[in-house]
Amino acid sequence: MAITVAAALVSLAVGSRSLPTAEVVRVLLQADGSDTSAIVRELRLPRTVLGLIVGAALGVAGAQLQGLTRNPLADPGLLGVSGGAALGVVATGSVLGVGGATGQAWAALVGALLATGAVWLLAGQGRGRSPLDLVLAGVALTALLGSLTTVLVLLDADTLDEYRFWAVGSLAGRDPALLGGVAPLLLLGLVLAVATVRTLDVLALGDDLAAGLGSRVAWGRGGVALSATLLTAGAVAVCGPLIFVGLVVPHLARAVVGPAHLWLLPLSALFGASLLLLADTLGRVVVRPAELQVGIVTALVGAPVLIALVRRQRRVVGA
Repeated sequence: MAITVAAALVSLAVGSRSLPTAEVVRVLLQADGSDTSAIVRELRLPRTVLGLIVGAALGVAGAQLQGLTRNPLADPGLLGVSGGAALGVVATGSVLGVGGATGQAWAALVGALLATGAVWLLAGQGRGRSPLDLVLAGVALTALLGSLTTVLVLLDADTLDEYRFWAVGSLAGRDPALLGGVAPLLLLGLVLAVATVRTLDVLALGDDLAAGLGSRVAWGRGGVALSATLLTAGAVAVCGPLIFVGLVVPHLARAVVGPAHLWLLPLSALFGASLLLLADTLGRVVVRPAELQVGIVTALVGAPVLIALVRRQRRVVGA
């Protein structure tokens, strides 16, 4: 909690114009009409709140999907969420002419939900929805959606311009009203996460043992998948795809509290919010007075971490 509060204060204080922390706290408690008050309350506070909520949602979704698939390299894009969101943005822009932040957000949300539903149906064919079925169906559909998105983008230059701005992932320039629009989905996803937290611990024992303990495996897995989808779809719809947050954060949280999801999910939420805010703040200052989008920063930070995780997994398997 202390790390998250510190990250929020840094986000409010640091930017193209850095402000003393005491001044930030003062204008937060009481607006005085000064330039400092306008910068903090009107510009940086909505952006910080957005980063807190989106980062927390991605952190929880990442922890859920790693537990659901029993795959430490799983991330919120695994079930086709990001691929479906991207195709939704491109398809509505090129075919229906829908543009702007609000149109893109809702197109991304609908595309993400439809894609995840398709993955769930594909994984349910044959012998049932095992973790491997979900992974394979997600990878296959993500590849297909990516190909369709590329075709549409190459056929329409205007759509390419709109898509490039959304796809980079950013907290800047996002209308706070968009967060209000997806808030019910994020809230439902959070409620489902709380309701299925024990299910994740049971599923970690294996499907057969989980069923022997009285757990309804299919329903439990569906609840977790729906929760992760709602959280990720809401976050992606508002800010675009922010890669590596949901992949890295659960590993950091697991190193602190262990594998028990009752503690892992809340800490992943706090770490996700902190990581996203710190990455966003770094993007504001590293090329000041210009700005580097937070999606680029998380990619630069997350790529080395992913390589380290893969190398560690290889050592574990080899042992």
